[in-house]
Amino acid sequence: MTTRYAKIVLTLALATFAFMVTFNNITDYGSNFAFVRHVLSMDTTFPDNAAMYRAITSPALWHAAYWLIIFGEGLTAVLLAYGALSLWRARKAEAVTFGRAKQWVVSGATVGFLVWFFGFMVVGGEWFLMWQSQTWNGQEPAFKFYMAILGVLIFVNQADNELA
Repeated sequence: MTTRYAKIVLTLALATFAFMVTFNNITDYGSNFAFVRHVLSMDTTFPDNAAMYRAITSPALWHAAYWLIIFGEGLTAVLLAYGALSLWRARKAEAVTFGRAKQWVVSGATVGFLVWFFGFMVVGGEWFLMWQSQTWNGQEPAFKFYMAILGVLIFVNQADNELA
């Protein structure tokens, strides 16, 4: 049971993290909106870089991108929270039932990985060259987030034994 409880608690911790990020982005919209605006407008990348044609300078698109990020973070929180609840409900069940309950954790971790790896590393980091910015570079925090998600996902997906 210890391993099952650990899987539940770690999933719940990820859900709480994703919820807090979502909550902070909604309640302090302007702080992280500035981050999105600067990354998308590429105004702090290396001067005269050849990729400036990628810059987005439309405030409407900045807001749309930010709400897409917030939606992804919120969806991650909901799916992981439901995953933790599903695991909790199946904690005393046979291994196959507990295994089926993991589908929500897998879904939540996948969405979270897409937000923090694909969104921040691929789109923000490489397409919009966020790595060139001294001020508006979120790659290191994003790395920490998606590595924590992957670690929990790997642990949760380890096979479970039947209970004694």
